[in-house]
Amino acid sequence: MKDVLPAELIIRDVCRVKKGERVLIVANPETNMIAQDLFESVKKAGGVPVLVFQTAKNSFDNASPEVLAAIATNPDLCFSVSSSKLGKDPAASAHPYVDDKGTKFMHIFDFLLDGKKSMRAVWMPGITQDMYERAVQIDYKELASRCAALKKAYEKAVSVRVTSPGGTDVVVPVSGRKALDDDGDFSKPGSGGNIPAGEVFISPVVGTGNVQDEGNLIDKIKQKIGAQGDAEDADTAGVKEEKLAPSAFGTNGKIVFDGSMSFGDGDALLETPIVVQVSDGFVTDIEGGEEAARLKKTITDAEAKSLVMEKEGKLPEGMGSVYRRNARNIGELGIGLNPAAVITGNMLEDEKAFRTCHFAIGENYDNDAPALIHLDGVVREPTIEITYEDGSTRTVLQNGDLML
Repeated sequence: MKDVLPAELIIRDVCRVKKGERVLIVANPETNMIAQDLFESVKKAGGVPVLVFQTAKNSFDNASPEVLAAIATNPDLCFSVSSSKLGKDPAASAHPYVDDKGTKFMHIFDFLLDGKKSMRAVWMPGITQDMYERAVQIDYKELASRCAALKKAYEKAVSVRVTSPGGTDVVVPVSGRKALDDDGDFSKPGSGGNIPAGEVFISPVVGTGNVQDEGNLIDKIKQKIGAQGDAEDADTAGVKEEKLAPSAFGTNGKIVFDGSMSFGDGDALLETPIVVQVSDGFVTDIEGGEEAARLKKTITDAEAKSLVMEKEGKLPEGMGSVYRRNARNIGELGIGLNPAAVITGNMLEDEKAFRTCHFAIGENYDNDAPALIHLDGVVREPTIEITYEDGSTRTVLQNGDLML
């Protein structure tokens, strides 16, 4: 694979661009070199590339209107080559797109990718030149096989226990949930994921904790108003009514993040572990050093902004409290499967690293926990044991080693 340039590998093997396909590349000045490589590789494959630049966006920023208009042209393939985020869609946040099943989407990107399934996409939030040159050139057939085996291990699972040398001990309910993967095959309409690729992930069943003064919260959720639509945070963002009723429990235990963590203002390696207590699906306490305080601030900022956005008409009526609640939701459990990925303090790569798992705080991938944030945190050397409907168990990671 090393004799093939990363961009050519992405265009040829990952996306399989065909002659005449329209390819939109959205970038920032900071990611210009990677974007230009993709542009030239699309041309070489016979595609028709368009390159659009906007200033870097964070978790709470809106995408530039020109970028949203370009995505709305419904290209065959869309790349988001961003130094941080693509940015939100303010018009769709206030007035969501609706697909033929009645699912609502709060970003044009998500509507075309997951609603209409008329576009495929690759998003690279935080991509760097070093990561691009090192973690993209892998054997994608081997990765796909590894992802498929781990996805199969989740079939008929009811719960997952995660422990680690750092002190993690948490039980995650997954009954009825479907494991998803980022296996590097984005060749069909409606498919998409990260580059670098390499993880299998699942959304825990939403719990019953963290109900403060929301009132009739479940009725509000059942209005079928979708999650905010930055697919870089969660690659599907509609709400499906049949999945909306929370369970009578949720994720419970302690998560010790000792690798890296996402914050509102970026990702970072952790100098001091962050200890997160979780009760009935929601974060109840955060302890640690400066990084723990930074995580607390990101969550409280998201809680406050949720209510402000509803008052300003940027979220549908009644959804501010729902978004506020889910800022503490445990939204994902993922396992890294990219052999070239290492923990560097950049979550795009860190969450793909071998011998790790990650949890996300905030919105999930099953469309029943919309939030303004999706904060990934890495746990080193985990042991992961799956319990099945018949009471049997299987260990898929043992102190970080895959047991497939």
